[in-house]
Amino acid sequence: MAILGATGNAGRMAIQVAKRFGASQVIAVGRNTARLAELGALGADRTCTFEQLDQAADVDVVIDYVWGETTGAAMRKILTNRADRAKPLTWVEIGAIAGPDAAIPADALRSARLQILGSGIGSVPGRDFVEELPKLAEAVANGDFDVRAKAVPLVEVEEAWTSPDRSDRIVLVP
Repeated sequence: MAILGATGNAGRMAIQVAKRFGASQVIAVGRNTARLAELGALGADRTCTFEQLDQAADVDVVIDYVWGETTGAAMRKILTNRADRAKPLTWVEIGAIAGPDAAIPADALRSARLQILGSGIGSVPGRDFVEELPKLAEAVANGDFDVRAKAVPLVEVEEAWTSPDRSDRIVLVP
């Protein structure tokens, strides 16, 4: 599995969830090399930048928190560098930090076996949420995940959103 945008809060959590629930190998992909260096402690087996994506070419699943132009380039690099292009690759679009639209390269699609899925309430059956959520909630309650969250009083919402240090997930409290 490769996680694009692994240096963000959601990506960091995805590494931990993937390893906790059985991923044999997780490759964390991001731009910030200092943050990438921290991800081995969370369970990432390898890290790479977007420029090094050929190192992630033979994964079975890509979790994409980035989208936008970055995804089109990443998709081309991964698909054209696969050892076995007939081996299925599932690309799960979750976030769109780099933009709401991604140009999917037609030549890359024709050269490999790719399935693109969305992730969200409409794309995942409710029964799947009901089945998986208790295990995830238990792991969170047990403190099994490193969650970077900062509680901020609701009256300080403007200051929190405009702060230059936004490395933690902001949780607004009344």
